[in-house]
Amino acid sequence: MNRRTFLAAGAVSVTGLSGCLGLGGGSGKTEEGYKTVEQYGEQVPLAPLSDTYEWYKQDEARFVDARGKQQYDTSHIKDAVLSPAPDGLAQNDPVASWSKDQKIVCYCGCPHHLSSMRAGKLIKNGYNNVYVIDEGYWEWHEKGYPIRGQNTAATPNAYVIDGLADPAYVGETAWARHLASGQKEATDILQDGSYSLRLKFHDVTPDTLITVETPAYEVEGTIGELSSHVVTG
Repeated sequence: MNRRTFLAAGAVSVTGLSGCLGLGGGSGKTEEGYKTVEQYGEQVPLAPLSDTYEWYKQDEARFVDARGKQQYDTSHIKDAVLSPAPDGLAQNDPVASWSKDQKIVCYCGCPHHLSSMRAGKLIKNGYNNVYVIDEGYWEWHEKGYPIRGQNTAATPNAYVIDGLADPAYVGETAWARHLASGQKEATDILQDGSYSLRLKFHDVTPDTLITVETPAYEVEGTIGELSSHVVTG
């Protein structure tokens, strides 16, 4: 595949694109009544925050932060481990030593795209009791549930980057990456080729350079530039 690289100045304005809730290639429901989304050919259950918090209080589940290291270091659910989407840490991933029957709850901040990717890979690898927090990390944070980190009071601003790709890439992933810090976000490309990335990156400003990637192109620009137009190839 030949992926092209562009600068943000080539973006075009389009209206009416979707929100940041790309959900994989299909949906259903579990026996518990949870909605599911498809990732990597697996159905990933979206558990409500209220249920996951009960599991947390009763020590019934272990929690996995699917975001990047800087986001995790800044604040994360108390006792959660870092295992970034989609494949975890390249070396010494903490989940690798867990039982395949362990109840696992993944989370991220978008509210659940990176976490559903991580959960989908875990399910594909034989873990059979994996869930995702439907509302995401920031709802947990807002409710004052237990968190730890270097700056637990920090609540990053949200930036939305809309884009268009070839509709042939429906169901594939668009990424936004801040390479300097390793922070990243992802969403699905929808049937009309549109995608919408909702960034909650720590310690960034509108002048921060990031990269937007799709299967067909890569665009680099400031958050301010990329969020003021629709990104295209």
